[in-house]
Parts: sequence; structure tokens; C-alpha cells
Amino acid sequence: MLSISDFSDMCHLSPQALRFYHAEGLLVPAEVDERTGYRSYDFTQVERAMLVTLLRDAGMSVKQVRQVLDEPDRAVALLTGHRDEVEQQQRAQNEAIEAALSVFAAQPAPELRHAPAVTVVSALVHGTPPGRDAQEWAEAEAMIDAAIERLVAAVTDAGAEVIGHPWRMLDLKTPEDGMGPFWIVTVPVDGPPVQELPDGLEVREEPARDEWSIFIPGRNTMAKFSTMVLRMIDASPDVNTARIRQEVHPDGVRSSAPLFEGEGGVRLAE
Repeated sequence: MLSISDFSDMCHLSPQALRFYHAEGLLVPAEVDERTGYRSYDFTQVERAMLVTLLRDAGMSVKQVRQVLDEPDRAVALLTGHRDEVEQQQRAQNEAIEAALSVFAAQPAPELRHAPAVTVVSALVHGTPPGRDAQEWAEAEAMIDAAIERLVAAVTDAGAEVIGHPWRMLDLKTPEDGMGPFWIVTVPVDGPPVQELPDGLEVREEPARDEWSIFIPGRNTMAKFSTMVLRMIDASPDVNTARIRQEVHPDGVRSSAPLFEGEGGVRLAE
């Protein structure tokens, strides 16, 4: 028998770690003195200690380690699944780091610019989730992205050429009627389509306008959307935040809002 001290030295696990693994049922001592609580280990338990250490070093939780040890036939599949999850988390973390570096380096701020007149085709996206949490926001983003893809395909099939980046805009005039917010997706084109468009699509002339615009790096989130609105308001009392349109690019989101003209919308800052 090995004392907890000797077993600790042999396995490179602290006595505190051995007590924790005992409590969790991962590495139960061969004997425990009922009177003193003194733990003793068998030499054959060194292999299990090694496996526990390997799995914990791989980032597995106690629950995951227990599952691998209890189901050795599934160990490879469980470890492969864990590796894929870790890689996905690492990619997401790397993207977040790059976005944070970009934000702090660029210090995004609204700038006033002129947008020329353009012909556009728009479609209404019905019933997206309100984005009250990250999952709902992601679902809404996916629905909007899919609607833009369908719109681009319909416009192209109708013989028009998309000449700029698609955008989306929250439709504040559409009743929510329990179905969630409505969005309008829009693509700029080189002129009216030569063929008839499917029902539900609208062709209109977007007039030239002066607008405030801000580019925030990284993926679109509710927090970034709210930050963008606040920076727009801080930039000018005349920006119409009820008509913000967003272009989602691979490296970030450009949001633009025209100057307030008193036609619909609400002035959010004085």
C-alpha cells in the first residue's frame, strides 16, 4: 500500500487533488481508515491516476472524465467530440480577441457621409425572434441572412445586377402581433429588374441623403447594436435612429442612419 503522500509524489497529483477526486468518485483509495480517515492507495491505481490527469489536462470536466472512464469503449468518440468542441470554442475566442483588438485599435466613431441615390429591391422578413438573449439573436440573424440570400437570388433571376452590399433595417411600422419583430432586407441594383419579381418584393428609388455611419468590427450582437445606437445619438441630435440600416460584412458591421427629416420615425436625442 502507498500512503497518500507517496501516491501523490508518484502521480504528480497534490493530496488536495487526490481528496477531490476521491470525493468525486474518480479515484477512490484502496483503503480508508475508518478511525483516522487516512487514505491508502494500491500501486495498480497509478494507471487510473494517469488517465484522470490526462483527461483533466485535456480540459474535460469531472463529469466528462467520469463518462470516459466508465465507458472505455466510447473513449475515442468522446475525446474526439470534446476536441471538436474545444476547437470550436477556440475559434470563437480567437474571433472575439481579434474583434476586441480591432475595436480598441480603431475606436469606432460615427462619421458624416453622403449616400447617392440608388434603385433598390426590398422584402419583409416576418416574425424573427426579438433577440432577448444570445440564442434568439443568433436565430434572428440566421433568418435575416437567409432572407437576403433569397432576395439576391430573386433579383438576379429577374435580370437585375446587385451593385452594392445588401442591408437590413428594423421595420418599426409593422405590428408585431406576437410574432416577433419584422425586418426589411434590401439590395441595391443597377436599375429596375427586366422581369417580373415574385410577390412580396418592392422596387423603389432610394433618394440621395446625408447620413451618419459607423463601422464596428466583429460579429453583430445586441450589445454592439445598442452601442452603435448610443454612439449615433451622441454624434448628432439630428440623426434618425428609427431608420438605421446595417450592412453585415465578414469583418464587422457598418450601420448608417440618415439625418432626421420629420417623416416618420422618432427623434431620440435633443
